[in-house]
Amino acid sequence: MSEAIKVSTMAEMAAKGESPEVLFWVGCAGSFDDRYKKVTIAFIKILNKVGISFAVLGEEETCTGDPARRAGNEFLFQMQAMANIQVLDGYNVKKIVTACPHCFNTIKNEYPELGGNYEVIHHSTFLQQLINEGKVGLKGGGEFKGKKITYHDSCYLGRANNIYEAPREVLQALDAELVEMKRCRTKGLCCGAGGAQMFKDAEPGNKEVNIERTEDALATGANVIAAACPFCMTMMKDGVKSKEKEDSVEVLDLAELIAKNEGL
Repeated sequence: MSEAIKVSTMAEMAAKGESPEVLFWVGCAGSFDDRYKKVTIAFIKILNKVGISFAVLGEEETCTGDPARRAGNEFLFQMQAMANIQVLDGYNVKKIVTACPHCFNTIKNEYPELGGNYEVIHHSTFLQQLINEGKVGLKGGGEFKGKKITYHDSCYLGRANNIYEAPREVLQALDAELVEMKRCRTKGLCCGAGGAQMFKDAEPGNKEVNIERTEDALATGANVIAAACPFCMTMMKDGVKSKEKEDSVEVLDLAELIAKNEGL
């Protein structure tokens, strides 16, 4: 890893008697998926640049249990959730930031019923706050000036948690042209991976959902499809590939767009 990336674990900080301002919950995709690791690195570079004190759980972080619950294994979900809550409470964690809407939704809305109460922020909202506070100075004429960007609403950010404006405000700060798909915001179409669909074969039909959604995105004429979720990222990237548009259309996370624009 490059010099720019400094990451402490909660255990290391606790050993020094310190506690970070925020816990960065990396998530399974951010830890293990080669494509989404780049998003993790981009977000960490931004956190380091603005001087926010943060830490990760490292090997103490396990899956939130979201896929288990969506697939119907409630017992496994509760086991995974209780184990995570025990670790989080052991470090007296109060504020969590994550780049995964599935982790965000589960820890924010489903952990409280099991006794896990935390302030949970998705990285789109966190980035919006940094921009509003002037900590991330998005200078005009950056890498994306004049480019058309379309944003795909993640189901767990949009319809599940009513987060529509934060990601768009982040994109508007890029000095690019934000072009909306016909189906967006409350009428947005799922990428096809939610509800544990990511981990099973497609059901009978005449078209994959992610192809349908990619067609929506390509119809806008955008150069960049912005995503804010690892599931959406995978599905839209696969859709662009199947349409043989990889040379002309990029699928990038909000954190990557900001990091690139900042020259990180």
